[in-house]
Amino acid sequence: MFFIKQELPINRQIRAKEVQLIGENGEKLGVISLEEALEKAEEKNLDLVLVAPNANPVVCKIMNYGKYKFEQAKKEKEAKKKQRVLEVKEIRVTPNIEEHDFGFKLKNAQKFLADGNKVRITVRFRGREINNSKAGEIVLNKFIENLEEVATVEKNPKLEGRNMFVILAKKAEK
Repeated sequence: MFFIKQELPINRQIRAKEVQLIGENGEKLGVISLEEALEKAEEKNLDLVLVAPNANPVVCKIMNYGKYKFEQAKKEKEAKKKQRVLEVKEIRVTPNIEEHDFGFKLKNAQKFLADGNKVRITVRFRGREINNSKAGEIVLNKFIENLEEVATVEKNPKLEGRNMFVILAKKAEK
């Protein structure tokens, strides 16, 4: 069950002497006393809802509050459904990666980017490989070069401990 975040004051919960009244079809009915506004709402079997508490005088609207809450909850649910959680997919390679392995990892990176995810390519140095960190940078630059049509570099190659990584994101469509 979904609920709207903010409950609006309705009917007798409203604490104002005068209100700017808006009818159920959106027409302005002018500034009238709260009692008159409540009577008009009761005549139509609808609720008087405070929609703008900071205005002077406060703005109230005649509407079916239950239906309004349901519509708002439906909109929120729909908005939540359209949200996409962005993932960072990681591809690990070594500084002396073979050509076939490189092609395979490159294809995976392209697939991840096409799905709208970010890709973090990590070169892991083992043993004495750390002394030749330039080789890792060459591998990362080769990835960047091969993916430049579909991706932009979000974070340049950076060495952290025994790992060097780069983060790529899908290019924005024009």
